[in-house]
Amino acid sequence: MRLKVARLRRVIKRDLKIEFGNERLSSYGGLELLGRFMRVLRIRARIRASLSQCRVDSDYGSANLVLLIVGLLAVGARRLGQLRYLADDLLVARLCGLARIPSDRTVVNWLKQFTRHSLRRLIGLNLELVCEQVEQLALPRLTIDLDGTVIRTGPQVGWAQYGYQSQHHRKRPGYYPLLAHLAQTGQILKLKNRPGNIHDSKGADAFLRELLRELRARWGRTRQLEFRMDSAFFQGKILRLLEADGCGYVIKAAFNQWTGLKALVAAHAHWTPVTPQVSCFETQIQTKRWGFAVRVVVYRKRVHHLSPRNFQLDLFSPDDGYFEYSAVASNLALAPRALWHFSCGRGAQEKSFAELKGEFALDAVPTNHYGANSAWMQLSVLAHNLLRSFQLHCALAPARPRSLKRTYRYRILSMKTLRFLLINRAARIARIKGRNVLRFSLNPSSQSLFNQVAQRLAA
Repeated sequence: MRLKVARLRRVIKRDLKIEFGNERLSSYGGLELLGRFMRVLRIRARIRASLSQCRVDSDYGSANLVLLIVGLLAVGARRLGQLRYLADDLLVARLCGLARIPSDRTVVNWLKQFTRHSLRRLIGLNLELVCEQVEQLALPRLTIDLDGTVIRTGPQVGWAQYGYQSQHHRKRPGYYPLLAHLAQTGQILKLKNRPGNIHDSKGADAFLRELLRELRARWGRTRQLEFRMDSAFFQGKILRLLEADGCGYVIKAAFNQWTGLKALVAAHAHWTPVTPQVSCFETQIQTKRWGFAVRVVVYRKRVHHLSPRNFQLDLFSPDDGYFEYSAVASNLALAPRALWHFSCGRGAQEKSFAELKGEFALDAVPTNHYGANSAWMQLSVLAHNLLRSFQLHCALAPARPRSLKRTYRYRILSMKTLRFLLINRAARIARIKGRNVLRFSLNPSSQSLFNQVAQRLAA
């Protein structure tokens, strides 16, 4: 049926009058579904059990405050001061189980109670939730990317140091946390906060050893573990640790003088094609300080421009105007072509880091207290992992075709998209036949999506 043009338009004669009243409204109707998912996981009881032996408490309850921060991040807020704008939202209060939303000062004082022991319990809870997700998806192999990321702070923040990791804002202090990223789901297995004036690999061997011990204690040898890292982790103690544990690894090899790679590249004449732009050759290097041989594949990529200065370590700039060189050390039984793509897949973690910083406020620094800021990072990671698990659990993330890069196995919605489609939907809590009902405006697409998620959670 053809509509008349006059019926497609509306005349606006005057501005609407704005008033505020005690209405039973919420701007975040999708939090009801997220709350149901939390109850499926029994997350409140598990948080309470994890922090029960720690001296971290509040009149509001530690479990409720953890869920409050998860809800705060889920709706898109980035600062604790923005709690005042959520104080009267019924579904935010329902998610965290509180009749009254605390002030930002109350939450800051609670965060400052976190110590190394209580942080360890929070880290353990996060790892347990991710491991349960892995078991639910029946993933036989875990690809773990290890890397650090820069978080800039103010000059008065505890343990924030002037670092050299970022090319910008070198005169600003910051943190340099180390993260273990699970490539298949984009979740963070573990995060360790560090001051900003350290090398990438500082404490990485202890971090890696602890992670391996926890994963092996849960699964033994039933799941294959493989790690990807950049050249900062190209160290004998890390290679020896991974070999001893039976883990696969792909680590970018550094063009330092003691590796001898520069001389090998200069002397090598025959290169095997990998792609139309990339060629390679395979070799082994053995150093006196390590005492064992390492398989290394050297790649060169043809470019049509002069390479940017210092695109690798300042010790050596391996370019001649036509090629850019890189080297990969690995113990995996992969051909050079597959190894090239697998090594390039490490870059997918930057997308997860960007979402952590942009959508879950990992780069926000709520206090000047090191323990409180470290707890905030752990809660940011927890919120990120829970929202990823929510999508996987509710069939919002279909499987992707497998690729040689071994990155995401599922089409995860970005947090901006998830907020638009599901979470940030206005709703009214109505009293119908003696029962509270959450009512949305009628929209067939939204109704279909909400029903799909609700049925999945009920199942």
